[in-house]
Amino acid sequence: MQLFKFRGGVHPADNKAATNSQEIVSMPLPKHLYVPLQQHIGAPARPEVNVGDTVLKGQLLAHSQGMISAPIHAPSSGTVIEIGDKPAPHPSGLPVRTIVIETDGEDRWIDDVKKLDDPFSKSTNEIATRVGAAGIVGMGGATFPSAVKLKLSARNDIHTLILNGGECEPYLSCDDRIMREHPEQIVDGVRLILHTIKAQRAYLVVEDNKPEAFDALEKACRHIGNIEAVKVPARYPMGSEKHMIQAVTGLEVPAGGLGADIGVLVHNMGTAYAIHRTVREGRPLISRVVTVGGGAMKQPQNVEVLIGTPLRDVVDFCGGLVDEAERIVMGGPMMGQSMPSLDVPVVKGTSGIIALTKPETIQTDPSPCIRCGSCVRACPCGLVPLQMAAHAKAGNLDKVVEFGLVDCVACGCCSYVCPSHIPLVQYFNYAKGELAARQQAKHKAEENRKLIESKNQRVEREKQAKAAAAAARKAEAAAKKTAREAAKKKKEQAEAIAAE
Repeated sequence: MQLFKFRGGVHPADNKAATNSQEIVSMPLPKHLYVPLQQHIGAPARPEVNVGDTVLKGQLLAHSQGMISAPIHAPSSGTVIEIGDKPAPHPSGLPVRTIVIETDGEDRWIDDVKKLDDPFSKSTNEIATRVGAAGIVGMGGATFPSAVKLKLSARNDIHTLILNGGECEPYLSCDDRIMREHPEQIVDGVRLILHTIKAQRAYLVVEDNKPEAFDALEKACRHIGNIEAVKVPARYPMGSEKHMIQAVTGLEVPAGGLGADIGVLVHNMGTAYAIHRTVREGRPLISRVVTVGGGAMKQPQNVEVLIGTPLRDVVDFCGGLVDEAERIVMGGPMMGQSMPSLDVPVVKGTSGIIALTKPETIQTDPSPCIRCGSCVRACPCGLVPLQMAAHAKAGNLDKVVEFGLVDCVACGCCSYVCPSHIPLVQYFNYAKGELAARQQAKHKAEENRKLIESKNQRVEREKQAKAAAAAARKAEAAAKKTAREAAKKKKEQAEAIAAE
């Protein structure tokens, strides 16, 4: 099929050879599981269990809240020993509410595992609801609740489904291995998604540096007319949703818009696999495949890990570190986040645990911008990073937004090519965080204003009610007085007549 080009992008060394040739291995049960209630975009889940409760594998631990949220399930059987704040898998290391389970070693499933024997006879809403109840989120790292995307067809005319198998981040190969080892299950998940969103066709998109994965998927979908495997050039950030849509369909997502706005929906290959397991096997999202790699890792490999497993346990399972790690990255080195320590858990969006040595990280101090334009040429979104960074550094956030901050996908291409080693993407992430904080403060101020207005209105209503009640009492007293006087006068008249 015809492919299209997008501007910009870079070609970093992929560093995938250490892990992409090895089959996925399953990690043994850890002693403790630390399950955060915030593992997705949107509102955190609300606990359904209490300290001391015995839980079974797959049991609901916390239910979703609001439209954008996802429930959390027990990754294994055991006892809830704590519900409290624990370090988050985030560079800040700030605490996040977490359910701690002491596993019992039995890994016992709940009894009422629900499977759909004939899912294609079910309504689209029923499948989307099942996916939502299973806690499935985007497995590529964005962690957007998948059920919300599946229900977009109700208000958008979705004609094309794209399964993202780009995996353009260096070091990561978890999706590559899933595509090689479970192509039939992925294709079944794609068919279920197509049935749910009522799209006409699906493209399984794989970069050309993964020939084995492409061949496996092509073979699995060869007999299905509306599903096609597509090979695209390896180019970072091909895995970006907007750029993959443009490369495959030639359609450009409008600024500030979504793929659904132009009739295209994108899901990750791992998400399709998770949907298959949920619908066909009744399994909620309680584990995922993680690439454990980097120059400091003794035995790089892809491991299926239970959600909530501490990174330290995963690293130890892979032989530990051969050298002191300069940086531990959750995700890929381009868009992933540096972890403050190994004492944080694997979550639904953890695609990789990458232990980088000092030579693998750039530690050069930044120098002044030479206005070479390299960042402009590399930006796949057509932005002007040097101007955006200058305004962000000066604290002029309105100007940063004017230059297209909302369209920045934080891919890091600009920072990668900058000869002055300016951490451009960090400025943009700072600006996004600051804007979010300002919007939150503005929202809080607006809510406070509404509360004050509501209070003033309530006080005024109470004042008017009191005045009305006082007037009513006064009128009632006056009426009684008038009645007494009239009765008295009538009595006096009667007495006067009797005396005559």
